Amino acid sequence: MRAAIYVRVSTFEQNPENQLCELRKYSAARSWQAHEYCDTGVSGAKDRRPALDALLRDAKRRRFDVLVVWKMDRLGRNLKHLITLLEELQTLGIAFVSLGEGIDATTPAGKLQMHILGAISEFERGRIAERVKLGMARAKLQGTHLGRPRKPVTDDEITALADMPLRKAAAALGVSKSFLHGWRLSRKVA
Repeated sequence: MRAAIYVRVSTFEQNPENQLCELRKYSAARSWQAHEYCDTGVSGAKDRRPALDALLRDAKRRRFDVLVVWKMDRLGRNLKHLITLLEELQTLGIAFVSLGEGIDATTPAGKLQMHILGAISEFERGRIAERVKLGMARAKLQGTHLGRPRKPVTDDEITALADMPLRKAAAALGVSKSFLHGWRLSRKVA
């Protein structure tokens, strides 16, 4: 199997060699051909990182079969980003190994752990969607306008742009295309 080794250290004073040594040993013990991706001086809270971006490009090109990290927090400190990243790799058919957490998705037990993480992620997305819907319903009941801020536009302003294409006229007036389309339809009917 072809492995991608990913390491990250937050400052330039830190050395990624400790992580690399363990990951190289693990890959060699499994007879995996490894390619290394190293981000130095980059926070794990950032979604975009040079080596991680290169790793993702290579993943989409199927240049490796398994991603190996020292600990999950090296891959990301933001849970949402981490779960999204792991789901993307899983969709591409790329297994995941984290030495620190003992996750090895190349084994049946590791695959089970990944499915559990995925289920937790799906559950959390559902809960967030529920809270958003409840919040929007409450705001609507309280009379709060949802969506794009309303801009007062007179009939004369709209009529002056009647010959202009819908998209350009809506942009010029600062209103939505659907609003302008509805206005134009109501005037043709009347």
